[in-house]
Amino acid sequence: MGKDNQTLLFYQQNVDSFFSGTVTADMQEARKRFTDCLSVHAAILDFGCGSGRDTRAFMDAGLLVDAVDGSEELCIRASEYTGITVQHMMFDELDVQDRYDGIWACASLLHLPKKELTAVLRKIEAALRKNGVLYASFKYGDFEGIRDGRYFTDFTEESLAAFWKESTSMHIFDVWISQDVRSDRMENQWLNLLARRI
Repeated sequence: MGKDNQTLLFYQQNVDSFFSGTVTADMQEARKRFTDCLSVHAAILDFGCGSGRDTRAFMDAGLLVDAVDGSEELCIRASEYTGITVQHMMFDELDVQDRYDGIWACASLLHLPKKELTAVLRKIEAALRKNGVLYASFKYGDFEGIRDGRYFTDFTEESLAAFWKESTSMHIFDVWISQDVRSDRMENQWLNLLARRI
């Protein structure tokens, strides 16, 4: 996440409820769309891993996983859950070249204002190997600002396409809308994307 203190404070103060509310969320369908684009032992980055739910699933599938999060408390929880060291890192601190076959950013980049998101997408593009794939998800809508104690940038298909064209040369090759998989949040819609470094 970015350096937005309010969002970081939210996760610091709500780490228990966030962990328990997300660690069992069924993201299998989105993970399959992502991993179907990758080789068997691909190197991936779980970029804003939260509870470590997806990191653990990717590891169980034989992928080589690095995991980072902006919340120190969640890094501790995710490290315990996954058995690997989850690195404490803000999104804008990503600074590697051609390292990953895939970057998984599930409900994480949505905490960045659009100006910061543009800069981070360029870092993601640099970190991906040629033909590497990014998965990202955002809440569906037109809102940008503080909501429920955190900063959110929402997108529709149209606003995403316009923003993407100005921000990165990664090619979006799949976009889909999904319902929130948490039983108490099923009214929420998500905009999911897969993009490739070309």
